[in-house]
Amino acid sequence: MSELVVNKERCVGCCSCEIACAVEHSLTRRVFGAVSESSPPRKRIFVTAAGGRCLPLNCRHCEDALCVQACPVGAFYRDKDEGLVLHAEELCLGCGLCQMACPFGVISRRAGSKVIVKCDRCPGLSVPACVNACPTGALVYGEAPILENLKRQELAGKLLGLGSL
Repeated sequence: MSELVVNKERCVGCCSCEIACAVEHSLTRRVFGAVSESSPPRKRIFVTAAGGRCLPLNCRHCEDALCVQACPVGAFYRDKDEGLVLHAEELCLGCGLCQMACPFGVISRRAGSKVIVKCDRCPGLSVPACVNACPTGALVYGEAPILENLKRQELAGKLLGLGSL
C-alpha cells in the first residue's frame, strides 16, 4: 500500500493542498467551476498552525481505525485492495460518532449536511491531488519502504552536515 508522508520542515502553510483537494472532490474538478457550485466542495486535508509552524493533517488510514469501530451502520470500511479506510456515503446516518472517534480531527461534514467526508486518496489519480499541488514537496506519496529509505537518507545528510539531499 502506498503511503502519504508529511515532511513537516517543508510545509510553509500555503494551503495549496487544501485547494487541490477541494477542487478534485468538486463536481467540475476546476477551480473556477468549484467556487460557483451550489454545494461547495469540502477539503479532506487541513493545514494547521501551531507554535509558529504549519502541518498538513489528513486521514492516516489507521491500521486499527477508530472511525470504523465507531460507525454503527458500517459506513466506514477498509478497502481490501489498497487497505484504505473509506466511507460509503449512501450508508451514512450523519451521527458524527466517527468524528468523535478520530484522533486526528480530519473527518468533516459535507456542506449543509451531516453526511461525512474524509480523505479517499483521490481514486482515479495515480498520486493524490494534494501531493501534486504541494510546491515545496512537504507531501510525498509512495511505497512505504521507498519513503522510509528517503527519510533515512535525508537524516544521514543532516547528520553529516550535507543538508537535504
